[in-house]
Amino acid sequence: MSDEKRDQPATGGPPPGDANSDQPDYHYPPYITLAHLFHAPSGWAIHNRTMGQYVLQYVVEGRADYPVNGHLYATVKGDLLFHRPGEPHSILTLEGEPYVCLSFVFHFGANEFPIRQLFGETHLLGNYAGTELEKKLNRLVHLYRQPELSAQLQAQGLLLEVLGEAAAGLNRTQASSAAEDRTKAKLLLLQNYIRDHYAENVQHGDLERIAGLSRNYIIVQFKRQFGITPMQYLTWVRIQKARELALQTNLSISEIAGEVGYADVHTFGKMFKKKTGTSLSQFCSALVTYKV
Repeated sequence: MSDEKRDQPATGGPPPGDANSDQPDYHYPPYITLAHLFHAPSGWAIHNRTMGQYVLQYVVEGRADYPVNGHLYATVKGDLLFHRPGEPHSILTLEGEPYVCLSFVFHFGANEFPIRQLFGETHLLGNYAGTELEKKLNRLVHLYRQPELSAQLQAQGLLLEVLGEAAAGLNRTQASSAAEDRTKAKLLLLQNYIRDHYAENVQHGDLERIAGLSRNYIIVQFKRQFGITPMQYLTWVRIQKARELALQTNLSISEIAGEVGYADVHTFGKMFKKKTGTSLSQFCSALVTYKV
């Protein structure tokens, strides 16, 4: 490729994904056929295009809607999008919004490469704004524009690094999401247990046994999920049940205390007033006055 072609202004270069067939393959895959910065002019768009090669698209600035194979991605600064040969896609800029991207087109020739093992069916690989991977993408563009063989070999190696790091980041995200789902399921189990056993002497040890998690972890995660600790939730459930019993039954305050897990009515009374600002007897009196 001539220096003139390599140094053309970003605004006048080919749109994202257009591969340059003049680029030689060099000596090993991945074979990079395009790596450049593209400033989309106002109103620019690509509709229902398919490519014969792999594409990485990184949003440097602005936003764009990016439908790929029936999935719509509203991409923003830092998003790294990937699509495969034969996948129909569009790039739709938004009125009044800039769109600047780094676009990389590449293939592996006749060589088998486990791209599906790396990314599965995923298109949005994550957001890398301000990260080392973003710096590598920028350097990849710079290296690609250099005519020396050494620069091209570095570019090919850098692309492999980017693919590996993006796959590792995706795996971490998926593993983290799966772990969060498992933890949330256990927290819901604990919440249900407290709601069903509020009249019993529920202890942290019971919760540890049920969830298989440590006391401190349960407290931190329960509060993160529900806004209160397990014991605060137990107290809240008891207060709601006490109010319910006062409203729907003729039980005495002492009997209500026993029904919600308190052997000592005075302890129950102090707790109720501290948490609600009024005693249960005052609560009942207010109900009677209201009814009258």
